[in-house]
Amino acid sequence: MQREHSRRGFSIYVVLEIDFSGSIWGYTELTVVPASKDLRSIHLHSRQCTIHSVTVAAHSADFVHHDPLSNLSISNAQDCHNHLELKRKVYSALAEGDEGELSIAIPREVSIRQSGSTAAGIASEAATPEPQTPGPAQPSAPIMEFSPITVRILYSLRNPADGVQFVLPSESSPYRVPHVYTTPSSPDAARCWVPCIDNIWEKCTWEFEFVVPRYLEQLDAASDDEETAEGEYPTVVVCSGDLLEQVAHPHNSNKTIFLFSQSTLTSVQHVAFAAGPFHVHTIAADLSSAEDASGTTQPVMHALCLPGHEALLASSVASMRAAMSFYTSEYGHYPFGSYKVVFVDELPTQRFDSATLSIVTVDLLHGEDAIDQVFETRHCLSHALACQWIGINIHQKAWSDTWLVNGLGLYITGLFMRKLFGNNEYRFRLKKDMERVLELDVGPMPPICQPQLADPPDAATLPFVNLKSPLVLHILDRRLGKSGTSLGLSRILPKLFLSATSGEMVNNALSTHSFLRMCRKVSGIDPRSFAEQWIYGSGCPTFGFSASFNRKKMAVEITMRQDASAVKYHEGNEVSKSLMKPVPFFEGQMTIRIHEADGTPYEHVLDIRSPFKRYEVPFNTKYKRVRRNTKRYLARQQAAQAAAEGDAEAAAAMDMIDMGFGLEIWEKEKERENWKVADWTEEDEQNMSGQTYEWIRIDADFEWIAAIAFDQKEYMWVSQLQRDRDVVAQYEAIQVLTKNPNAIISSTFTKTVLVSNYFFRIRSEAAQALVTCAIQRLDWLGLFHLFKLFLRYCYDPEDPNQDLFTHSYIPRPNDFSDLAEYFVRRSLLRAISRVRFSNGKTPPVVRQFLIDQLRYNDNTFNPYSDALYICSIISALGTATVSTVPPERGQFTDTENRPIMDEQDAELLKQALTEIDRYRSMDRLIPSPHNVVTIAAIEFYMLLGMAGLVPHDPNLEGNYTQVRMAAFDALFLCKWYTPKIMQYILAVMAGDPSRAIKRHVARSACQSLALLVTMGEMKTSAKDSESLLIEEDGTAQENKKEPKKSETELLIKALRKDREVGKNEVIRELLIPVAMAPDADHEVRWWLLKLADLLIRGTEEAPPKVTIHLPPTPVLEVPPQLPPVKIQMKPRVKPPTTPLVVSKPKIPPRPPKPANSVTFTEPLATPSAAPPLAADRPIPTEASTRGTKKQLTSKPAPKRKAQMGGMSLSEVKACRIALKKLQANKHALIFLQPVDPVRDRAPNYFDIIKNPMDLSTMGAKLEAGQYKSRFAFEADFRLMIANAKQYNAPLSYAHNEALEMETFFERQWAVINKTLEANDMRTYAQPAPQAPVPSTPILKLPPVAATSTPVHATPTPSCSRPVIKLRMGSSMLNGAPPPAQPSVPEPKFVPKVKGRKPKEPKLSEVPPPAPLPAPVSTPSHASPAPLQPEPGFIDDGSMDLLEEVIAIEREKNEENARKRGSIEAERKKVPSKEKETLDVPKLIIGKRKKEKVSRDEEDEILALATPAKKERSAPSSPPMAGPSTALFTPGNTEQTSKPATPAPLPTLKLTIGKKNKPFPKPPPSIPTPPVVSTPETTREVRPEPSRKKGKEREVPPAAPVPARSAAPAPTPAPTVAAPPASTVPAKRKSPATQATPINEKKCKDVLKTLMRSPDALIFLVPVDPERDGCPSYYDEIKHPMDFGTMTNKLNEHQYATMEDFAKDVELVFNNCRTFNPPTTYPVNCADALERVFKKEWMKATEKKLSWNEKRSLQSIVNKLVQDPISFVFREPVDPIALEIPMYHEVIPKKDARDLRTIRQKLEADKYDSVEAFEADLDLMVDNALLFNGQTSEVGKIAYMLKDKYKEMLSGLRNGSTNAKRKGNGSVEKGTPQPSKKAKIA
Repeated sequence: MQREHSRRGFSIYVVLEIDFSGSIWGYTELTVVPASKDLRSIHLHSRQCTIHSVTVAAHSADFVHHDPLSNLSISNAQDCHNHLELKRKVYSALAEGDEGELSIAIPREVSIRQSGSTAAGIASEAATPEPQTPGPAQPSAPIMEFSPITVRILYSLRNPADGVQFVLPSESSPYRVPHVYTTPSSPDAARCWVPCIDNIWEKCTWEFEFVVPRYLEQLDAASDDEETAEGEYPTVVVCSGDLLEQVAHPHNSNKTIFLFSQSTLTSVQHVAFAAGPFHVHTIAADLSSAEDASGTTQPVMHALCLPGHEALLASSVASMRAAMSFYTSEYGHYPFGSYKVVFVDELPTQRFDSATLSIVTVDLLHGEDAIDQVFETRHCLSHALACQWIGINIHQKAWSDTWLVNGLGLYITGLFMRKLFGNNEYRFRLKKDMERVLELDVGPMPPICQPQLADPPDAATLPFVNLKSPLVLHILDRRLGKSGTSLGLSRILPKLFLSATSGEMVNNALSTHSFLRMCRKVSGIDPRSFAEQWIYGSGCPTFGFSASFNRKKMAVEITMRQDASAVKYHEGNEVSKSLMKPVPFFEGQMTIRIHEADGTPYEHVLDIRSPFKRYEVPFNTKYKRVRRNTKRYLARQQAAQAAAEGDAEAAAAMDMIDMGFGLEIWEKEKERENWKVADWTEEDEQNMSGQTYEWIRIDADFEWIAAIAFDQKEYMWVSQLQRDRDVVAQYEAIQVLTKNPNAIISSTFTKTVLVSNYFFRIRSEAAQALVTCAIQRLDWLGLFHLFKLFLRYCYDPEDPNQDLFTHSYIPRPNDFSDLAEYFVRRSLLRAISRVRFSNGKTPPVVRQFLIDQLRYNDNTFNPYSDALYICSIISALGTATVSTVPPERGQFTDTENRPIMDEQDAELLKQALTEIDRYRSMDRLIPSPHNVVTIAAIEFYMLLGMAGLVPHDPNLEGNYTQVRMAAFDALFLCKWYTPKIMQYILAVMAGDPSRAIKRHVARSACQSLALLVTMGEMKTSAKDSESLLIEEDGTAQENKKEPKKSETELLIKALRKDREVGKNEVIRELLIPVAMAPDADHEVRWWLLKLADLLIRGTEEAPPKVTIHLPPTPVLEVPPQLPPVKIQMKPRVKPPTTPLVVSKPKIPPRPPKPANSVTFTEPLATPSAAPPLAADRPIPTEASTRGTKKQLTSKPAPKRKAQMGGMSLSEVKACRIALKKLQANKHALIFLQPVDPVRDRAPNYFDIIKNPMDLSTMGAKLEAGQYKSRFAFEADFRLMIANAKQYNAPLSYAHNEALEMETFFERQWAVINKTLEANDMRTYAQPAPQAPVPSTPILKLPPVAATSTPVHATPTPSCSRPVIKLRMGSSMLNGAPPPAQPSVPEPKFVPKVKGRKPKEPKLSEVPPPAPLPAPVSTPSHASPAPLQPEPGFIDDGSMDLLEEVIAIEREKNEENARKRGSIEAERKKVPSKEKETLDVPKLIIGKRKKEKVSRDEEDEILALATPAKKERSAPSSPPMAGPSTALFTPGNTEQTSKPATPAPLPTLKLTIGKKNKPFPKPPPSIPTPPVVSTPETTREVRPEPSRKKGKEREVPPAAPVPARSAAPAPTPAPTVAAPPASTVPAKRKSPATQATPINEKKCKDVLKTLMRSPDALIFLVPVDPERDGCPSYYDEIKHPMDFGTMTNKLNEHQYATMEDFAKDVELVFNNCRTFNPPTTYPVNCADALERVFKKEWMKATEKKLSWNEKRSLQSIVNKLVQDPISFVFREPVDPIALEIPMYHEVIPKKDARDLRTIRQKLEADKYDSVEAFEADLDLMVDNALLFNGQTSEVGKIAYMLKDKYKEMLSGLRNGSTNAKRKGNGSVEKGTPQPSKKAKIA
């Protein structure tokens, strides 16, 4: 994408040595002026080149060179269905290459110093903007004051595929002259031969040095005559720029050095060279020009061609000096120093333009005897020269301005062609081009300028843009010229070119806007409406005119209607309308010219402002039409006669008579009879004499590109043809007269052909028009006239009355000296061949006539070549031989559909074939120019083969490029898809030496398929249906539209199913490899992909997964109000057996303290013994516990972050819905993304709009929680609308869209506001006693004082655990729920990283729990109440974490003894508390993620979001109360605990992870919700924590990575939960046993992947302070490490664990970040490599179920499904079918489980362990208990099912699983999966 380019200071010096065997080697020096002292790297474009070394300021530099296009790969290259993937890879490679394939690091030795000189001094030294093209007026002096540095790149090329073309002798062309040149083979061809900045907007100066052999033929010719051979064709190099000198090589006398310099700033895309033994022709200066007679001021011009073409060169470039003189005189001096044109072989395009050099195909060369080729060659070469002014020196400012640059070049070329060939030729070509535009611009074509598109014009539409652009400029010139103060573009263009040479035009970049502004300044006319219609809009108008004379008003009434076909084409498709912008109505002025009765033309201007209007044009002549017998008429006749005799005065009256006056054969009565001339009838004469005007010209000045239908009398059109001198008027008259053929019109056309005063192209058109009169109704009068006309070129018949239909036409010897007669003669041949009988056949006399012309053609004495004339006869003969009526098809006709031929037809066909073969053989012996006769013969056979008259013959010889193309065309029109031919065709696409042939074959392969279907060679279902006999039922018109809609689909479907095409094994086997080849041609690759799209159904690719890296630090969030869950309440107060569990707290802004709340207080931890439990905690009531549980069990908000600003859940949802509807609105296109001043062409936008806003920004702010309420969201929308109204003028497109959006928003927002207000009223109006929502605990921590120590009543030392204070109101004691309170702040999920766990006590070491007191209130010996925090204090979570880290160390030893006793006590109490446990299931809140994230996405996020901070390995904190400990394993997302004995009180437990650096000192007070965990009292009760733990177990554990430092640090947002007792092992290993044994193969694979990365170059070897320019490296880095050292350590088996290896990898990255500043190149490389390492390390350490385990678990699932009691759990819950719509509000969709889902996950390998599988089963049961209750029927079934699978899993665990764990070294020993949950009593 182009952008506003600021000029960079640099120049390029290129030295190349060419050996003409396919190799180029040399170096490039770039002199770069840094714009900043922070320059650290340089990115360049370079494809195909092999980079050997790079130096920066003479210091060796590190570089990375990666060519994405040469390394294309897909998942399975053997599968042809992957072509869609290949297409995507090609797009990705092209996009990746735009950023630069070569990256060079600036060595540390290179210092960027200020030079102390001015900007001008550096400009002259380092080639920044020169005086002729200064940069934009801006203070650039400070930027340029750095010393330039030189970058030298040594590289080579070998057999390049793009950019450079080597033309060498081959077996098929042994005598081809070797030469080499740059070629525009692909859009990025420039970077393929020189490292550069491949951008049209990046310009610099150039210097070239080419080293080539002196002579290419010296070795072969040395034995004969070395001197003569060497002196004949020396090697010549021609290049962009001026030749400085040619010198001999100082060390090798057989080589020559050419030095070129291009001092004008030039883009690399406009630089080219050619080298070879060229013949040099100097184009002489034009001494007759207005310049100096010596010619010294005229630019030097040379033409070069290959040996053998010297005779053609001078005649081909004869007009070049005239073109140079015309352009310099009209548009200012030539912008460069010299100009060269070189003709080469195998150029894929007709021409390649570069600065001072044009490389042209050899096909444009012609001799002095050529006629037709002259027009094409002169137009092409003059356009090439015009491009030096506009196209190279001046280029487009943006890609959308391409139309202007291309159009101006073609426009000024047309003006030169007008000077060269005359005004008639110019206007006739304009008219023909206009007709082509009208045919194309009916809807599908886009506007020629699309500012909204930033990409280059599509190759499919670029020819149309080039066709329409000069026409638009022409009509703009005509309209500007009507202003009276301007001469049109003739005044504007010189100013335009002067602004480029004087420096006014910034960077010589021309934009449409600046061009139109210049037009307005010069002409005074505002061209905006013109631009909107013709430049920015598509389509062309269609006018219908009619005229009538009103005698009363003495005026001509003209009625005008206007239609727009493009609008009808896009009718009903708003998207295409917005893209194509069809213009519904064109406005402007149109000139009409009325030729009144006295012959005087009067011009009138119609102002068109509406689609329909009647105009009254005043009439000037006051008398009737002049009759033929009047004196005035006779006077005109005499004046014409005198003018014909040379009387100058009489010549002035020529306009009054017709052009055919004085034609002798027309004036003689006898000749008129011989020619069968028809005259007007008396009635016609009377009508003609009664008309007040002779004819009317519509759009007489050619100001419109429009289809104009004008209804006037036939004789008026005849008068226009005969008397109007404008060739366009004559052509229009012929076009109209052909629609109503009659004898008079046939005579008129014949007269037109005969009269030589007519322009020869008009005469040729009249000859073609005679075909319409060659019909049986007119007794074949048109054919008679055609024969009569052609008889002039033949021997006269002996009998003057000879019947022309039986005469043998023997032509006279050719004499083409009269070029007009030559073109008329060719036109007559084509016209005669088009005459047809009603059955579609040509009369036999016509075929015999054409055969005679071939047989008797004699060109012996003709000074001109007759090759193209013979081609015309062959083409006409082919046209005449083939019938225009297609053969019948059906079930009763012959399957071959061969035409029926009689004996005469067969004889004529035989004669025709004989003559064609004769000419073909002659062309072998005496070749015609470019073998055009052979090409015509091949096309003749192809035409007859298509008609079924001759068999297809694919064996066509010839190796000339055009001949081969014609032969391939013939091949593609037969069954070319047979395996052998298909294999040959693909081989040609892959390896043919001619790029033009490869592209032609690839293009024809795609296009021929539709032709073959149309011809009936391939059957489709649509074609088969046509052969049936269908009785007409009256619905044909209705059904006709249906097949058209699906015609393309039917064709593609038929092609894919066709056994010979779509199922072709050759195509399926070879197509993808050919397209993937590194040297595949750019265009061939795309055609092959199109062919694959047609023939092969592509495999749909899965969309790329988006990985979200969650932040490692907590973010403040406020969860929404949570709905309650119905759980049975009991009135009496009793201690719950399953206390509340809260996991992963999040610290919100402190809410107001409710009346009834639970307050947790935590004193400062001190090293003391644990006090008895009875002295520590009061016991909450069962009612309070259940109520709290109901509040916490509710569904969390889908996206909690969006509520950070204070919005409620309802407001967030409402705003999301509103935003989604706004984005989907059809008027929202311009509001979807922020305004880009460059893309949206609004450079001053941010000067006017200071607070921009758009829908995407609003969405981001909404999701980030930056809106305090919905009214802030509304304010942002209104700001966006206000901005649009402020910047855009009323009635503009953007302003209207803003009004539509505002109206739409008002409607939607009114509904949303009412809904939210009603919802708020219901919420506040709900009475407190009836609300089932209990109070929610408010979790607080007191301020920490360094000296405060809590006092306890026990003799043991003070414990470091926090104290829980439960405050309960009366409503809680009475069993009634209290008023609703703010919900518990819900934490943000933070991923954990794997680390080592602390040592834990054995079961026997845990002491029994102490007896519990009555739950009344806090004992008197409890710690004093803490100080309340300040009201505005917001905690970031760091203070409580720091306190708990201190408590961890002090409590570790004390908890060991307590744990064993508590666990044993819990086991004893399990039976007695079982029933009570069923009433209050355990819950866990805060682990749920966003609801809209799918399960797979969650899995991936959890797996990828593990922080890479390897130092997180500190042990988890012990519980604050309770006899059991839960351990947190960072990275593994698991927690392990011992079996716990139940206790009837809640316990508080905080599990602290680690962070990469210590937290800052905490503030005085930290309000934070601690983590509370409860035990599981019975085997049947499944704690709620399994809902999240089961989910987390699906995620493969992150790689165990060692820490960067040994110091532990806390990790925010921990999680604690309790697993079932049966899943917790009885033993634990020490943390030292958790390390994973080394797997050297995996480590080597990871290391190889890292070392292959382009970013790994600087890490491959140890740092060398001298080499790398970092002398202080080892002073700062004490433990260096690199990948080479790690490779050696792996080979020497020095790594014992995987963690050791990962630690060294991290050490490499840490060292890099320590030594290098952020954002530098090494740090960027380290960051990129670290991302690769994380991805690969996760794969290397991923755990999966073994095959035996998976089979066993599948067996368990099958048994459970077959068990009758599992019927409830077999399928997912359907809330609608089961009439439980609130199900997913209680059980989130992401946590829903059933046996079918579990089986699918098991088969998809989503489980990494048996425990993860078990956790999902537990989650399934817990869901049932949570929603239905433990005492329900479903709850009982759930317990029974749980017993069954627990029993099955215990057998599995006791058998194979234990054996696997003991033997698998990659699994952490002693860390089984159930450790995810900690159980505490």
